[in-house]
Amino acid sequence: MSAVVAYLDVAATTRVDPRVADVVQHWMTEDFGNAGSRTHEYGARAKKAVQQARSFLASTVGAKTEELIFTSGATESNNIALLGLAPFGERTGRKHIITSAIEHKAVIEPLEHLARSRGFEVDFLEPGASGRITVEQVMEHLRPDTLAVSLMHVNNETGVIQPVAELAERLRATPTYLHVDAAQGYGKIADDLSAPIDLISISGHKIGAPKGVGALVTRRRGWDKAPLEPIMFGGGQERKLRPGTLPVPLIMGLHEAAKIFHEGRDSWERDARAMRERILEAFGKTRFRFNGDQAHTVPHILNVSFDQLNAEALIVRLKDQVAIATGSACTSASYTPSHVLQAMGLPGEAAANGLRFSWFPSQARDFDPLPIAETISRMQPQDAGQA
Repeated sequence: MSAVVAYLDVAATTRVDPRVADVVQHWMTEDFGNAGSRTHEYGARAKKAVQQARSFLASTVGAKTEELIFTSGATESNNIALLGLAPFGERTGRKHIITSAIEHKAVIEPLEHLARSRGFEVDFLEPGASGRITVEQVMEHLRPDTLAVSLMHVNNETGVIQPVAELAERLRATPTYLHVDAAQGYGKIADDLSAPIDLISISGHKIGAPKGVGALVTRRRGWDKAPLEPIMFGGGQERKLRPGTLPVPLIMGLHEAAKIFHEGRDSWERDARAMRERILEAFGKTRFRFNGDQAHTVPHILNVSFDQLNAEALIVRLKDQVAIATGSACTSASYTPSHVLQAMGLPGEAAANGLRFSWFPSQARDFDPLPIAETISRMQPQDAGQA
């Protein structure tokens, strides 16, 4: 790559923090023991380190050490949470699930599988133009046979924050379990995930940890554990819910990344908001519309549609200047309108041409949005109306 391309796609993935990479390297090449080995010091050191990581990560969401299991990422965590609840729902006749139409495919597709193959009834709530599901919407759809509600913490395309903390408080008095896909929100919104949420999915590579590691929080209700059953078998290392040798280097990388993010979150938020202001000031030269309620968004994700401008054409034009996306990295190969923007009821052109800018200040310090805005302005018809 001949030119330096500014990276504004952290909602897809982040660069591994160099301090995290050093930790991963250490646990790959020096303390490389298997945390399940009981007969020597290599295994004992690995086991102790994993427990320390488990304890810290659980504490960041107000959970107990034994309430967190390690997974390969939020997709696996989502599958364990939703498919793992299904047998309990079948035994008890509670086969109704509430979710939203703006969830990540890692939630939508497991639920579609339950509806198609196992007779579950799933309500996919639509948020309207705000991109935000309301607690009232959920409660209106709640039934005696509702097994679970699954609602993401932060939408990966629009950055809109969902009211998961308030919803958790409302559902706590019911038998319905709340699952939250917190891939985009973990570490960035301090208090929401400490609410009494039953199941929380966490992803490492959204906060500067390596790809391939995450966690699932399975919070107890008093003495009662969430009635999950494993969806894979072969050792049952993680509370008999998730088999397989623990990837100690990745777990320790997640631990280090979470510590870094936890300690620097206030400065990260301040710098992320400052960059947002710079970008929006530059975009004042263009004609665009915001996608999603800007009063309820994280500071580092911005989704906009530019008047009469094809998003794919713009990405091609800007590829030597900035890395941005049209939506989720997991579905971007299809070039279809965003299911999130469609579920928000946006006009066809806006839904088909939403662009997501997402950034960490430390990974885009030298980014100047003015040349980008000037390119966009030149591409837009001069007679287009103001958004």
